[in-house]
Amino acid sequence: MYKILIVDDEPLAVVGIRSMIESLNMDLQVIDTAGNGEDALKSMEKEMPDIILTDIKMPVMDGLEYIRTCRDRYGHNKPVFIMLTSYEDFRMAKQAITYNAMEYLVKVELTEEMLRDTMERVIEQFGPSDDNAGESAATGSSFLYRMRDKFMISLLHDLFESEDQFRLQARDLGLVFDHAQYICCYGEMLSSQLSSLSYAQHSSLFSGCVSMMTNLVERSVPCHMITLDSSHFAMILCDTDKLSDPADLLDRVFTSVHNYYNISVRCGIGIAVSSPLSICDSFQFARSAFRRCSDDTPIVTTPDKGSTQAHDAFNITLFKTDLIRAFEEYDPALLADIVSRLSDLLKEHPGHYVQALDLASNLLYLSISILPDGEDILNEYYSDTPDSYLSLYRMNSVTQIIEWLDRYSDCMCRLFEDRRRDHKNRIVSDVKKYISEHTHDKLSLNEVAAIFGISPSYLSQLFGKYNDTGFNEYINTCKIEEAKRLLRAENYKIYEVADMLNFGSEFYFSKVFKKIQGVTPSEYIAKP
Repeated sequence: MYKILIVDDEPLAVVGIRSMIESLNMDLQVIDTAGNGEDALKSMEKEMPDIILTDIKMPVMDGLEYIRTCRDRYGHNKPVFIMLTSYEDFRMAKQAITYNAMEYLVKVELTEEMLRDTMERVIEQFGPSDDNAGESAATGSSFLYRMRDKFMISLLHDLFESEDQFRLQARDLGLVFDHAQYICCYGEMLSSQLSSLSYAQHSSLFSGCVSMMTNLVERSVPCHMITLDSSHFAMILCDTDKLSDPADLLDRVFTSVHNYYNISVRCGIGIAVSSPLSICDSFQFARSAFRRCSDDTPIVTTPDKGSTQAHDAFNITLFKTDLIRAFEEYDPALLADIVSRLSDLLKEHPGHYVQALDLASNLLYLSISILPDGEDILNEYYSDTPDSYLSLYRMNSVTQIIEWLDRYSDCMCRLFEDRRRDHKNRIVSDVKKYISEHTHDKLSLNEVAAIFGISPSYLSQLFGKYNDTGFNEYINTCKIEEAKRLLRAENYKIYEVADMLNFGSEFYFSKVFKKIQGVTPSEYIAKP
């Protein structure tokens, strides 16, 4: 899988190119988009793309300055640049070729066939060894996306065990939450054409709409977009104290989406909060406001913080501890017990349709976001019903929703039974990969467990059962392997390596080195 970064200041152009790339069905993945060269450089610091499609005329930093800066920083071979031009940029495009841009494409003439031919030439340039590297990178990207989705769902539902866990995970995922104010929105995309589309076409259309909304909103304020299922989304607006009217911004964004895709959007806007850990409150108010949306009033704003309208929303955090453990450990008995308790609660209140729908949809969002292929699993399991798992939103009574929950429980419990052992192995594998990539950091059981959203005792237990060494011993082994490379290949001093790898002191580093290698660092360096 080859990673692509699209750089263009026109949101419609970004959406069009992204959709075209996805329709090629090649080993290509758009990992990010940026509106100018400066933002693109920041994106590259987080994750390096293999291929960059960039416009030339952009604000802040244009395409020529951008490619020149990249060549100074990263050399002339990678990443591969494809210049996107208009007719009047033609001379500038030829100048970009001098910076080793591989190709230029005229945007107004661009077709899917032209893009496919270009991408095939680019992939040929990489060669077999790069394919393997791309595959490895794609695995890492998939893991990060999965962790990001899990993080965002935990944020929306207040599932973090502590503020420290939230901060550590946000830091490790490169997510910034240092803004003065946040507002969460909850929305749904609607169109008569959706029912006639295949699942793949529906997903592609939804992805294009989400991408366009994100690009348009970020022209005004930073935002985090969370896709909840193939029709619903949550959007966290940041720095909303700088917005005079969030509803006006969203109205303009949704109008653009409708004009381009013929998709209508309904959206509830939650209360403004000052702490990221209060975003869950804003989300609940947004969901409550959403229920008052209509064709005549597609955007509804929560009146004020004192309103009690969100109190009737189902609060999944009441079952937080058990839910975390059920999904963390793939425990079918525990999940079945949770769903059973929730169903019993709803049976006692058959008139609470809204709470029942909130309950079921929240469990649905958890499954889709936390499980690597959750949406595919649910689509297959509900394939005999209209709209697949989205048939939930056709339920008209609490009794029907309880039946839907029973089926959901049966599906998830079967899955948990099948994957329980593999899942535990995968946790250990992911943690080991993380440790090997962070040997220069000071690592502890509590911190790594927090980053992966599991308890320290559970992580320690898994390591003892599914790995040849204990957790701390594995960390030291990885650090000593890196130390050997630094001492021999990089010619660093012993005290420098001890400091770089966060051992605390040269004495302790030498002690650990000898325990693992059988010789001191000095003796290792002296060996032929």
